[in-house]
Amino acid sequence: MTYCVALAVERGLVFASDSRTNAGPDQVSVFGKMHVLLEAADRFFVLLSAGNLGTTQAVRTRIRHDLEFDRRPNLRTVQSMAEAAEYLGGINAEQGRKHAEGGEPDTAMTATFILGGQIRGRAPGIFLVYSEGNYIRASSQTPFLQIGELKYGKPILDRLVKPDLELDDAARVMLLSMDATMRSNVTVGPPIEVLIYDPARPQLVRHMIFGPDDDYLRELGRAWQGYVEKAFSVLPPLPPRPAELLRVVDE
Repeated sequence: MTYCVALAVERGLVFASDSRTNAGPDQVSVFGKMHVLLEAADRFFVLLSAGNLGTTQAVRTRIRHDLEFDRRPNLRTVQSMAEAAEYLGGINAEQGRKHAEGGEPDTAMTATFILGGQIRGRAPGIFLVYSEGNYIRASSQTPFLQIGELKYGKPILDRLVKPDLELDDAARVMLLSMDATMRSNVTVGPPIEVLIYDPARPQLVRHMIFGPDDDYLRELGRAWQGYVEKAFSVLPPLPPRPAELLRVVDE
């Protein structure tokens, strides 16, 4: 299992991913799920991946070879983020068809991606690309996208994400979402990667990695837990019991 999340706010984009893969109780490994696909003067692309490890690696290899050998289309030739998402979706769907032709179970070999970045002259964006090749784009109503084990971290995002968040604050929200997921699902774990992309300073991408013994990650989790417990202690008490109590009927 994995957990990856991307957030688009007014000031830019933030990405976060864990690095744990699980193929059974005795096959837990560490693989990075965040990949900078292209960093050039006029464009920037980052990819988050979830699903079958072989499929995700095959998709990345194809993208890298298209760039290396100048096959068209590639990430240097696409004219928009939507076109990039369509290109990625086509490669992902092609890998799925290969597995189906080989007689492998479709669900066991699928992969899902989040593609984010910017092409000069256009707004930055994030896209969720499905195994079938179709995709959706984040919007002002849905500013974050998740893949993998998403249910535990979503409530924090729903409560705290706002369009005007500073990028550093957005990154902290993402880490809290990751902390909640790790607490509830042991198959999601560190190292945790966070990448901050500021369109105003596209050449100054911040990429941070928090290991299992990272002091900041531990302190953030402890502080959040303490404040949650404190908030609970000052919640309004239950209302007084109603005048009419339920009667216990003897059978």
